[in-house]
Amino acid sequence: MEGAEAGEQEWAAVAQDLLALGYEGCPGAASPGTSCPDFRALCARLAAELATLGALEREREEGTEALSAGDGPGAEEEFLRQLAGLLWELHCPDRELCGGDCAASLREPDARLRLLRFLCSEVQAARLLRLRSRLDPNPEPSCGEGAEAGSGMVQELILTLQALGLPRPTPGTPACQLLRDLHAKISELLPSLPPESLQPLLNHPLDAPRWEVLASLSQSLRDQYGCRRCLLLKRLDLTTSAFHWSDRAEAQGEAMKAVLIPIREALTSESDVSIAHVLAARADLSRLVPATSKTARRGTCCAINKVLMGSVPDRGGRPNELEAPMPSWQSRREDGGGRKAGRQCWGRKKKKK
Repeated sequence: MEGAEAGEQEWAAVAQDLLALGYEGCPGAASPGTSCPDFRALCARLAAELATLGALEREREEGTEALSAGDGPGAEEEFLRQLAGLLWELHCPDRELCGGDCAASLREPDARLRLLRFLCSEVQAARLLRLRSRLDPNPEPSCGEGAEAGSGMVQELILTLQALGLPRPTPGTPACQLLRDLHAKISELLPSLPPESLQPLLNHPLDAPRWEVLASLSQSLRDQYGCRRCLLLKRLDLTTSAFHWSDRAEAQGEAMKAVLIPIREALTSESDVSIAHVLAARADLSRLVPATSKTARRGTCCAINKVLMGSVPDRGGRPNELEAPMPSWQSRREDGGGRKAGRQCWGRKKKKK
């Protein structure tokens, strides 16, 4: 009786873990095991989340499930075959489950309990690792577009925390707790702002047609921004190439390239302005500020503005100050006095008095 009560308590603990993870309908100890469609469906859902979180190392074809929970005469055999590969891929430490006869071991309620506990712990670990990768201010270098996007979101989060005066979150901080801290800090700072300082620039509700128009407008502006950035980058390349024409550049050419090339490679023609920036824009953004005003010069002034250029050679460029060119006069030749064909004649010489 004591063993039965302990087994029921262990199944109740696993059911609570599944419920905390968002899974309901945990089968009890009296379930028939792998022959039960509900048991196979629960394991398949846990395996599908592990595949979504990137916990599985092997690449699967599109539409291929980690565990199939179908019905039919061969559904149980296919489930057991895929389960053996899944446990081997997850490096399951349970030798009985990873042994040769997985079907015989899963006939025991204790083995099914260990299988569900192992899958639950793997899902919890995968969720924590995913959350840590999003909140870690110094993520490990990885390749791929997803890694670059995640790194960008982490940098945005760090800048938000710095602007609000909040410390960096420790690894493993739940996202809900972080959002609550941000909301509390923003609510604390809002009363100190001037009235109507956070009025949105886009104050109309967006339905489906307006979203389409906004997306089309954003794409058009992105294309124009890209064209203008290409022009500016071309001007930059021509300007930097002009510095290599001098005699001194022969000795300093490699040092100049070592400084300019990393900066130039970081500049791309693609614009990072998206619809999110439009939705986050405030009404004061539409206020035009002269480029020469004190407010604008606070962000544009630098030490090079105080450098005075010395005397430079006159390069001309003023046609109104130049005199009209005078025609050239030539004397007659002694070989007949005829004019050469194609020579321009500006006039005749005046006779001497």
